[in-house]
Amino acid sequence: MAQEKTKQVSQITDMETDFAQWFTDVCKKAELIDYSSIKGMFIYRPYGYAIWENIQRILDAEFKKTGAENVAMPMLIPESLLQKEKDHVEGFAPECAWVTYGGSEKLEERYCIRPTSETLFCEHFKSIIHSHRDLPKMYNQWCSVLRWEKTSRPFLRHREFLWQEGHTMHATAEEAREETQRMLNVYADFLENVLAMPVVKGQKTDKEKFNGAEETYTVECMMHDKKALQSGTSHYFGDGFAKAFDITFTGKDNQLHYPHQTSWGVSTRMIGGIIMTHGDNNGLVLPPRIAPVQVIVIPVAQHKQGVIEANEAVMARLAAAGIRVKMDASDNSPGWKFAEYEMKGVPLRLELGPKDIEKNQCVLVRRDSGEKTFVSLDNIEATVAEMLDSIHEGLYQKAKKNLEDNTYACLSLEEVKEKMVQRGGFAKAMWCGDLECELRMKEEAGVSSRCIPFAQEHLSDTCACCGKPAKKMVYWGVAY
Repeated sequence: MAQEKTKQVSQITDMETDFAQWFTDVCKKAELIDYSSIKGMFIYRPYGYAIWENIQRILDAEFKKTGAENVAMPMLIPESLLQKEKDHVEGFAPECAWVTYGGSEKLEERYCIRPTSETLFCEHFKSIIHSHRDLPKMYNQWCSVLRWEKTSRPFLRHREFLWQEGHTMHATAEEAREETQRMLNVYADFLENVLAMPVVKGQKTDKEKFNGAEETYTVECMMHDKKALQSGTSHYFGDGFAKAFDITFTGKDNQLHYPHQTSWGVSTRMIGGIIMTHGDNNGLVLPPRIAPVQVIVIPVAQHKQGVIEANEAVMARLAAAGIRVKMDASDNSPGWKFAEYEMKGVPLRLELGPKDIEKNQCVLVRRDSGEKTFVSLDNIEATVAEMLDSIHEGLYQKAKKNLEDNTYACLSLEEVKEKMVQRGGFAKAMWCGDLECELRMKEEAGVSSRCIPFAQEHLSDTCACCGKPAKKMVYWGVAY
């Protein structure tokens, strides 16, 4: 059995040898994704798509608690419509894919395949918002978008990828800003409490904010290789789009006003974040609350009388308790099964054989630590639920330690450069607010500003780059 297991996992490159290849190996070997014949467009395989379905199901319920409603917008955007918001279209122009023919006839106007849908929502809002009684409008859509990226990586950078985009309109700037923060917190809570990924919450600099936004807020996570992953963003647009699209409403004062807009979104790059935060050299490690299969049941000596039936009975009890459980009664050897579900990151393995049945017990093996425990079949539902919660907490604490151990205060540009070469990770440094210093950090230290964290620390009075009076502390790092 040991030989079979070695054969199975040896197909995965060690992350310490080549992290990028390890990541690709895990995506392929765990059957999450496959390449299509079109560069940059990937096939989400059932197991990978099931993770996205769980993300969608949980987040959708949280969105609805805030009052958001789901809608579906067209895939195509007329060029004339896209041109209405100058900053927005300039930001996306290099990534736009255009439809120029309908059937065999050349179109009079080009259509952009949506890279995002602000303009479509604004066109719709103009036709349905007339009075303060029509506000707020709280819309979200689950869809795919297309951005003609030059390079691609599974889950992290696709030309076509799955996401959700929320778009809301509010009567006042205060209400819109509250919505922006509320949705950022929804993402942060989801990342930490479901995906076991600790976050740094903060505001993007003007250089890094979304095109057309007044303010962009982000949740940044640290991956196992100490790089940053922007895992979700929430934007306050002010009334810029409303003015560009002439969206007005009659207020309680009987005067015309422009509504204030927000937008917020996460994508399938979250799955890439799960892989790079929790995975190991044996493959995927899934947080229990998002795992398509939380418990894999492996019958031991399944050819013996009563073994399959006993395993089925345990599986039925777990399923009735709301646990996502699957049994593998195939003719593959136990060693192959152990390696297969370890690679697929199933949080908990349950083994049950003839001797266990006699003792009214089973074996539980944790994917995160490999710890093996003999437990009674009495109250197995509660035992498994408690262990799944323990696995979530263990994964979160491990990721949090990685974040804390690799985040360090730096007082100068030279110190940032030194730390990045030695360790990578996040550098906390004071900043004067000038674009010139932000660009210098990128050019000389190879790091971009990740965010101006809400949890500010006063490390010094001066900017780490230029020595002028500092305005804010910024997290800097190398990002995906």
